[in-house]
Amino acid sequence: MNSEIKINKPTPVGSDIKFSTFTENSPIGETIKSLENGKYVLVDEMYKNGLDLLHEIQGYLKKKFSGNSFQEQREFRKEYRELSHRVLIRIKEHKLDVKKAPSIGWLEKLYPSTPNFILTLPDIQGLNSAWQWNKKGIVLPVLRNKVHPYYGVYFPTRFDHLVLFDNWLKRYEGPKKAAYDIGVGCGVLSMQMVKHGFQKVFATDTNPNAIVGLAEFMGTTKLSRKIELDYGNLFAKWEKPHELIVFNPPWLPIKSDADKYDSAIYYPENLFPDFFKDAKNHLAEEGQIVIIFSNLAEISDTTTEHPIQKEIEEGGRFKLELKLTKSVKKASDKTKRNIHLRESEKVELWVLKHQ
Repeated sequence: MNSEIKINKPTPVGSDIKFSTFTENSPIGETIKSLENGKYVLVDEMYKNGLDLLHEIQGYLKKKFSGNSFQEQREFRKEYRELSHRVLIRIKEHKLDVKKAPSIGWLEKLYPSTPNFILTLPDIQGLNSAWQWNKKGIVLPVLRNKVHPYYGVYFPTRFDHLVLFDNWLKRYEGPKKAAYDIGVGCGVLSMQMVKHGFQKVFATDTNPNAIVGLAEFMGTTKLSRKIELDYGNLFAKWEKPHELIVFNPPWLPIKSDADKYDSAIYYPENLFPDFFKDAKNHLAEEGQIVIIFSNLAEISDTTTEHPIQKEIEEGGRFKLELKLTKSVKKASDKTKRNIHLRESEKVELWVLKHQ
């Protein structure tokens, strides 16, 4: 693994940015209009003041985008991102410079030589949430131990697709010498394969935080000898064919500029063609490709094209060996996703072999 990997982290706000101060007594309406006009505000006095402002921004935008369509929700998220990222908080000596603020260990860990700077409040919220998850760890139904995701690394908050993969692994009767895990994230799929007897997993990711975080999590344990990591696109530096390739890509195609900020959820147009082209040379003769996907894009009318089905019908490289589906569990009352979509959503497990 490359020891010179540069971590992704929020970029401090430039010193040339001009801002007004926002306190408990600042007029909400005028502040939101100021944000809409491209101005910045710095939260002062209490951390809660910033949270209250974000809450008011959400309420304002919910009235503006009152529909429930998937597209309108996208527009809401895009504008909320723009406005909320103009709300700032100052950091002094790696601490938030407001009262009753959370203590966030990432501030010192990710910015060791920069004790004083300014970040956007959404970036602060992301760092805080990630710190809590990293400290507490996450229990997954398919693993014996908790995972402790690093900052900026996607981790599953729903588990239907993991259960589907675990059930497939239980019935897998092929060789278990080596496998690829493309887009390793916090390492769940790799750890599932190790749990089910794979001797070696070669895991890659284009997110440097995933590689650094997983290496730190594994340390010098037995797991670190079972899972080898490389920072890079698709198969990265590895060329040798293996008997299993596992791929859990994003489930929605990029449709707007805002989507590009979340590479764990949205995939670029070239992802699947590039993957299948490279997989052809990385799959052993009798090997299998397992792709974990969802029908979310189809039921949300995001696209009528299924990238895996298209490869099977037009690619000329692979044939379908097996397709499994599983309905997702009922949405929580707290979920932000459309409930009517959740009711018809299914996770998919596709098994492909060479033509």
